Parts: sequence; C-alpha cells; structure tokens
Amino acid sequence: MELEKKDYLALYRTMVRIREFEETSRRLMLDGKLGGFLHLYSGEEAVAAGVCSELAQTDCICSTHRGHGHIIAKGGDVRKMMAELYGRDGGYSQGKSGSMHIADIAAGIIGANGIVGACIPIAVGVGFALRYKKTDAVAVAFFGDGSTNRGTFHEALNLASTWCLPVVFVCENNGFGMSTPPARATNNRFLSERAAAYNIPGVTVDGNDPVAVKEVAAEAVRRARKGEGPSLLECLTWRHHGHFIGDPALYKDPAEQALWLTPERDPIPRFAKRLLDGKVATDAELDEIKAQAAEEVRAAIAFAEASPDPSPESMFEHVYTS
Repeated sequence: MELEKKDYLALYRTMVRIREFEETSRRLMLDGKLGGFLHLYSGEEAVAAGVCSELAQTDCICSTHRGHGHIIAKGGDVRKMMAELYGRDGGYSQGKSGSMHIADIAAGIIGANGIVGACIPIAVGVGFALRYKKTDAVAVAFFGDGSTNRGTFHEALNLASTWCLPVVFVCENNGFGMSTPPARATNNRFLSERAAAYNIPGVTVDGNDPVAVKEVAAEAVRRARKGEGPSLLECLTWRHHGHFIGDPALYKDPAEQALWLTPERDPIPRFAKRLLDGKVATDAELDEIKAQAAEEVRAAIAFAEASPDPSPESMFEHVYTS
C-alpha cells in the first residue's frame, strides 16, 4: 500500500492520542479520581488506528468493554469521554454509562458494550440496516479472542455470510480471554481460520503494525462496500495491562510480558522508528504530536472536572419508562 506522509503521521497521531488517554486514565483511577471499571487498550492502538483509517464518518463501529481506542480512532470527543469516566453531566451519557457504554451515533459509534461479544451480532443488525437503506456504508465489529468461542460469534458470521452483509469482523487477539490464552480454549492455530466455515475471507495480520492492519482493512472494507459480503480479520497484538485496573495479571509470563513491552514490539515506538528510519518524519515532528496529545488530554480533564455532577432528576431521562 502506497501511503503519503500525512497518512503515516495520521496513523501515528491516532495511536499516540489513544495511548495518552489510556495511560492518563489509568493514573486517574489509581489516584482515586475515577470510579467503576476501566479496561485499558494500551498496546493495541495499531488495530484501531489501522482499521478506522479506512472508514468514513457514515460507516459504523460496534465496540467492546475495552473500547476507548476504537472510539478515539473513529472520531469520538475525548472531552466527553473523559467526563463520562468522571461520571459528570458533560459526558456522552451524562455520566450514566461509564467507560464501557460510550456511544456517538453522529460519529458512527453505535456503542461500546460490557457484554462479551455482544457487539458482533449488533454489527450484523447494523449491516442489515445499512443495506436496507441502500447505502454503501460498512459496519465494523471489534471484539477480543475470547468472544470467538461464544455462540453469538458463530451465529453472527453465519447470518452475515448468508445475507452477504457489509460487515467487517475484527478480532483483536491480545493473547488472553481475561486470563485464558487462546491455545487453551480453541484448537485453531489462527482464529481467522474459522472464517472458512462460513465461506468468507479470513486473514491474520500483525496487529502491532498499523500499516499492515490498514492494508487488510482496506480490502475488507472495499469488499463490503461493493456488496461482496463480510470478512474476518484477526489482529495479533498484546494488552499491556491486566484485564482491568486492579488485575495484577499474574497469569502472564514475566519474560513474555517484558518482550511485548520492548520498542521492537510496542506499536508506538516501533512505528516511530519506522518513520524516522524511512525519513518520513523527524524527531521534532513526532515530539510535537506527543505534546499535542498530552495537551488534548489535559484539556479533557479540565473539561471533565469543570462539568457538574448529574442531577438526581436526570436518572429518569433517556430511559424507556420510569
């Protein structure tokens, strides 16, 4: 895939923005400023950046409990995201959804979901609606490796294939379904092999290489737009932290964990080296992107802390019945 400098920098900028938001959120929670659960996306940034770089605003994504990266990559407002984490009225759901249920329909973010794998059949429903409306828009489902052992995964792929729906299924294989490695839960070498059962393309890619992810996503999105049906992408990556804040991740092998955190594996320093070695960008340009991301998150914190708590009366708003 031939990319211009602006494309490379856009991928890098997206990854840096996600990492800054996640690591700052981690510090805020450990300092007692955030409540609820927090599932960090650190280490997986190349997947969201690569896939979402191929999407238009009219395209839709369905996300997971580990969804901040997807939301940021699809154009979500980090101020509203941070306010939602703070439980404040200025958040996406006026502080009532927390980290795991952020949605922004105008940006094509149908919603994150705390139920494992729930986004997969939801994306199939969205794909059906998009085709019913005779648009060329595409629905993307992001989900973890553990989700592929749920019945909803197989039902969704079967229906999407049977009806030739414009859905791209993106499995973020980060090495663990909570604490269980895929090798202990499935007999497949690659989870993308499961696509063959539904007669759709399945491909496994280095999920820590945003350009590689972008390339396979481009083909899957192209097929979906042209009415050629769904695809299954498996992106091999690694989450830097435990399943959630508070999980010490004792199930991880320390040597393997250390290896994945090296600059040769971590997607951000790895991609930065690629840009520098290829003379695509300078140190000053990359430092400026990092500074901008840090300032954006600082402004998001200020917005969140200045936002009021939800009023007691608001608990009856945005519900089907009271």
